[in-house]
Amino acid sequence: MAKLSTTERRKNRVRRAVKARANGRPRLSIHRSNQNIYAQVIDDTNGVTLAAASTLDESLKGKAGGNVAAAGEVGKLVAERATKAGVKEVVFDRGSYIYHGRVKALADAAREGGLSF
Repeated sequence: MAKLSTTERRKNRVRRAVKARANGRPRLSIHRSNQNIYAQVIDDTNGVTLAAASTLDESLKGKAGGNVAAAGEVGKLVAERATKAGVKEVVFDRGSYIYHGRVKALADAAREGGLSF
């Protein structure tokens, strides 16, 4: 059995806490790379992605993907797509990432876009 890295342990700890307080709400999960940021709203009971957005989308493709402004645009876009899919309340799953910088910008923009968490 391989030893988990600190990143894996932190991700598992956050995911366990998120699922414990979900109460049937979908999860807004993010992934951050050096050049792009991705967000998706996942229904864990059915195992279905309800809405997704990233800096690789056609509407955001011309902008830089690895900065705070682009993360804000992704947050607005995922909130718009989630409300179109009928989702108003989510739980925020930051994964192993600190709630700072691009992660915070995405979360704030998603809240401004109409999602509550």
